Amino acid sequence: MKAMRKASRQKGSEWALEVFDKAPYVTVSMTRTDGTPYGLPLSLIRKDQRIFYFHCAGEGEKLDCLKVNPVVSLSAVSKCTPKFEEEKNNYTEYYHSAIAVGKAEIVDNDCEKIEALRLICQRFLPQYMDRFDEAITRSLGITTVVRITLTEPPVGKSKQ
Repeated sequence: MKAMRKASRQKGSEWALEVFDKAPYVTVSMTRTDGTPYGLPLSLIRKDQRIFYFHCAGEGEKLDCLKVNPVVSLSAVSKCTPKFEEEKNNYTEYYHSAIAVGKAEIVDNDCEKIEALRLICQRFLPQYMDRFDEAITRSLGITTVVRITLTEPPVGKSKQ
């Protein structure tokens, strides 16, 4: 990635990964089949330092985009506080943000799909994990899981 204009606000990979973990949604940007941009907020889960997952239906614009060009950009904001600084007569915003670039692939292995779906459920609905196995039995065959493998380290940015 290109160097940040305000290097003093740049944060390292570990910090950036924490922003992704705390953000309720991560915007995944990709390229449509006609070359135009397409970005949407998704409920991503991070498995480790390089792997993220999301789930979706077995067809749709996301998958059409990824078939043509699997390179994606991720962006997230975990803190956003607008502020008026009276002493400076200045409008500003305090934030924690992160970006990353990766390659998206559809997961074909059922064991990996189940692992990813378990991670997603544990993050967003942990109080219902007792029903997970039943839901998997019913929906695994009609649920698509996409793995995003980061191709370069994520970068964070903060103004505090």
